[in-house]
Amino acid sequence: MSPPEPERPARSDARRNREKLVAVARAAFAAADGTVALEAVAREAGVGIGTLYRHFPTREALVEAVYAAELDDVTASAPALLAELPPEAALRGWMDRYAKFVETKRGMADSLRASLASGRIATPTTRRRITEAIGAILDAGARAGTLRAGVDPEDVTLMVLGVFLSTSGGQDAERIGRMLDLIVEAVRGPAGR
Repeated sequence: MSPPEPERPARSDARRNREKLVAVARAAFAAADGTVALEAVAREAGVGIGTLYRHFPTREALVEAVYAAELDDVTASAPALLAELPPEAALRGWMDRYAKFVETKRGMADSLRASLASGRIATPTTRRRITEAIGAILDAGARAGTLRAGVDPEDVTLMVLGVFLSTSGGQDAERIGRMLDLIVEAVRGPAGR
């Protein structure tokens, strides 16, 4: 028996097609209140439906790719926010980005539920990444004296998730904003008051 051949890297045109499909799907899912037609995604990306299915054999596979790309953007934004804002403002700005991330999932809700239920999207992994982003901001704030030292980032994660779970599908943006402000106020240090 010969060893399996190593997987070849995707051709550059295949990578570009995949990236275009994910970008178009991100916009379509964010704008949709219901199901997004995959044919429309392919057409808008400038590829045939066969190309879409070669990259994403199921709707759930496309949803998972969009979810992963968006989660990457949100979690990676913490260092950039810290570079331009004081830690308490970076925390609030990051929570706004995360709120937008949560809100844009409405067009993907059924597929996301199926992916979460099947384990293809790992809730603990997602939560760990969110908690790490929050933790980086909290650590910077503790060093600056503007956020309390010793705050468990998992506690803040749970509070933020509670805001989104307790509001009606993100429809009450004003209330969400007030609740996120309260979380920041709860973790402010003496220098941040």
